[in-house]
Amino acid sequence: MHASRRALLGAAGAVLATPAFAQREAPGRYPDPAIEVLDPSFNRYRLVLAAVERLATGFRWSEGPVWLGDQRCLIWSDIPSNKMLRWSETTGRVDTFREPSNNSNGNTRDRQGRLLTCEHLTRRVTRTEPDGRITVIADRYDGKRLNSPNDIVVKSDGSIWFTDPPFGILGFYEGERAEPELPTNLYRVAPDGQISVATGDVGRPNGLAFSPDERILYVVEAAVTPRVIRAFDVGDDGRLSNSRTFYQCREGETPDGFRVDVDGNLWCGWGMGTPELDGVRVINKDGAPIGHIRLPERCANVAFGGRFRNRLFMPASKSLYSLYVNTQGTPYG
Repeated sequence: MHASRRALLGAAGAVLATPAFAQREAPGRYPDPAIEVLDPSFNRYRLVLAAVERLATGFRWSEGPVWLGDQRCLIWSDIPSNKMLRWSETTGRVDTFREPSNNSNGNTRDRQGRLLTCEHLTRRVTRTEPDGRITVIADRYDGKRLNSPNDIVVKSDGSIWFTDPPFGILGFYEGERAEPELPTNLYRVAPDGQISVATGDVGRPNGLAFSPDERILYVVEAAVTPRVIRAFDVGDDGRLSNSRTFYQCREGETPDGFRVDVDGNLWCGWGMGTPELDGVRVINKDGAPIGHIRLPERCANVAFGGRFRNRLFMPASKSLYSLYVNTQGTPYG
């Protein structure tokens, strides 16, 4: 058995029977009117014979998707339900991957294929080892407890980057209420395990992602209204510089998490204002919105997956959606 497969099965224990989640709905008409072209440059990324599909529903708040190519499945978090779910590409079925999940939020894989998870309840970042053991990557900084790690990415040098807003300690729905001990920093864990503050200048940092060449780090600043997507230059030593506004949201526009395709476009979970804004907003590398995928629910985060990394998975509030697109997500994005 492949090591990463052993890791994930070991972490979840026995595969559980599918709960009573509604299963895949057939896609709508072609071309799908839910896919909006805001700029002609988006046409190259749109597949006329592809439409939004709802793969499953019946959750509370879907977040933190990660694609596992060797297992042909998507794992994501249902934070208030305190579980992680798994959707299988081969069967189209959903089962419970991990329960309890410590109110897990963001997930990704490291360069060895191991699952990395942000946990609200335990206020830590963990790694699932090949034998199923859980290793704590970070739970404190300067002797103080983290707030509630939110989203996470891995750079090609093996460094782990994660955001630490307070959302999991604000109440008892997505974690447990507690007083913060640290500012809401963005952290970097070096390959040798040393943790440092990458920046403390982003209020309540949320989603984050690297540009394809890893020279730019994008971060959502959630402490301001409307929210802002910030950009930083990334040095060879991992230091951030040249903080700037990449995208200034308008009233009602609420980005959460995002991933980047090979051309440098950001595919952003979007909404929380009027229903017309719910879905995924596509912003090009120059900071201009070029496309929008309308969903009947507010989308929190996305992941590229499938055999060619050209299938966009969109956990959106109570449901999981997908759409084939004419681009590919960056590896480990």
